[in-house]
Amino acid sequence: MNCIIIDDDKVSRLVLEKYIKKTDILTLNESFDNAVDAINYFNSKVKIDFIFLDIEMPGMSGVEFLESLDNLPQIIIVSAKEKYAIQAIQHDVTDYLLKPIIYSRFLKAINKVNKKLSEESQKNNSKGIFIKSSAASFIRLFYEDVLYVEAMENYVVIITTNQRHTIHFTMKSILSKLPSDRFIRVHRSYIVNKDKIVKITDNIIKIKMKDEMKSIPISKGYKEDFMNTINIVNK
Repeated sequence: MNCIIIDDDKVSRLVLEKYIKKTDILTLNESFDNAVDAINYFNSKVKIDFIFLDIEMPGMSGVEFLESLDNLPQIIIVSAKEKYAIQAIQHDVTDYLLKPIIYSRFLKAINKVNKKLSEESQKNNSKGIFIKSSAASFIRLFYEDVLYVEAMENYVVIITTNQRHTIHFTMKSILSKLPSDRFIRVHRSYIVNKDKIVKITDNIIKIKMKDEMKSIPISKGYKEDFMNTINIVNK
């Protein structure tokens, strides 16, 4: 795993560099004493799996660094103070290490990073589901092609950009096979791909089909969960 250090404390950097060198699965790409230089390096598109990041630094703080970039890798905060833990949680950091850092605690943080990376890798390697098309064959449906799923008595119909696939399955079972960050149930008869939603009006979702707009109802029992999972920006 490739990492960088951003910490103005020279002693802290030396300790982390020593621990990284001691840990076979880690490669230290760069070590910085300020966040500004790190931003310039980060913008060079070098692949970084995670960052050791101090909070209190002159010029630009660790929090300001987190807020200045999109698509950050995993972050391990290193700080001499506990008071920044809440801010760290709000930025979804992987771990929070208090100085002075001991090696056993360092390894625990690395294991968290490794686990997250493994989970992300598995998710990326599983970009679709296989459904039975005949007695002895299966076809693959990619998640990005699935528009929505509709219940039909004892069957479900999976609507893709080009086809309809009817399978003997329950809505609960098919939902468990789909990634929860992309698909959500909005009605007892409908599951939608959130990436395919074009418009939401009152209790109706609009999804663009090949030659038309499909209207899908949002039922009262599912509306709160649905609205909490989409990005809403109020005027």
